[in-house]
Amino acid sequence: MKHVLRNTALAALTALAAVGASASGTHAGGHGHDADEAIGKPGVASKATRTINVDMTDSMRFTPADITVKQGETVRFVIKNSGQIKHELVLGTEKELKEHYEVMKKNPEMEHADPNMVTLAGGKTGEIVWQFTKAGKVDFACLQPGHYDAGMKGAVKVTTVGK
Repeated sequence: MKHVLRNTALAALTALAAVGASASGTHAGGHGHDADEAIGKPGVASKATRTINVDMTDSMRFTPADITVKQGETVRFVIKNSGQIKHELVLGTEKELKEHYEVMKKNPEMEHADPNMVTLAGGKTGEIVWQFTKAGKVDFACLQPGHYDAGMKGAVKVTTVGK
């Protein structure tokens, strides 16, 4: 039993390091500088220029699933879980989200608290404050086992600020 737990812990730590979770969270490893630049950085709440409400439901959907922001904008996302089961909203690149989802499927009880995500029990509300520093697309998804595969994902389109 001891070797099974050790091997499971080692596999989880190795996978988490590969995923590139935020150094400020409880995951092992950390985002490299390039990964942070790809999706932006934690925002300062007092600098948020607007609030976007996002609803998560047991039909495995986010509303809205398509969001548009301006490059450089700091947004406060107020996320509500209108469902009965646990859901989360995680911002990342599509590659990061897929890798993290595979780890979550193998370790469904894994707890984490990074600035690019919020995990909520049914009926609860939380928030993410995020600054979008680079034009392009930032994906988001629920990485609870089965939810991503069921289509619980969306995207933030970050538009270039006019010169």
